[in-house]
Amino acid sequence: MRYLTIALTKGRLAKKTLKLFEKAGIEAKEAEDDSTRKLIFEDPDMKIRYFLAKGPDVPTYVAYGAADIGIVGEDTILEEGRNIYEVMDLGFGKCRMCICGPESAREYLASGDQIRVATKYPNIAKDYFLNKKHRTVEIIKLNGSIELAPIVGLSEVICDIVETGTTLRENGLTVLEEVCPLSARVVVNPISMKMENERISDFVRRMKEAL
Repeated sequence: MRYLTIALTKGRLAKKTLKLFEKAGIEAKEAEDDSTRKLIFEDPDMKIRYFLAKGPDVPTYVAYGAADIGIVGEDTILEEGRNIYEVMDLGFGKCRMCICGPESAREYLASGDQIRVATKYPNIAKDYFLNKKHRTVEIIKLNGSIELAPIVGLSEVICDIVETGTTLRENGLTVLEEVCPLSARVVVNPISMKMENERISDFVRRMKEAL
């Protein structure tokens, strides 16, 4: 029997997922050791192997079949737009994708004037403004502290993930509109879904029980 391969998102999401693996009876001790240099971890009894990857790469591994299953944030799924099936909401890693800015930016959003939106998520921002708000905006892709953009005048608003809102408040910004709620999801390769349906269903069932 071949191994089922799972791609996990590095960082906080991986830590929570590995705890869930243990509850679900999947060997996770080795992967939880921060000093390990190993890239791939295996549970020979369960015929499962898994590896840690950067968030945006997880949907790519799954879409191309290098991983049968992926565990990744909904923000990444929406931004990457890969051909994958979303089969389960894990309910952790909860946050929101929001349009934020200074209180004065509300009038720009209401007016329909051309505005600039700074974001790490250009596809999500474009989809929101074009398909939900029916307006075109100039989208500026940034990789670092998005909150800086409206403060220094690079953009009127930002499209970013909000967890507690503390960083926004400390910088004089506020949530102006909510784009969508986010959390960690289980995604599956469409071909794996057909070929390994029973085993993938069993994995999902174990995860649900562990939650």
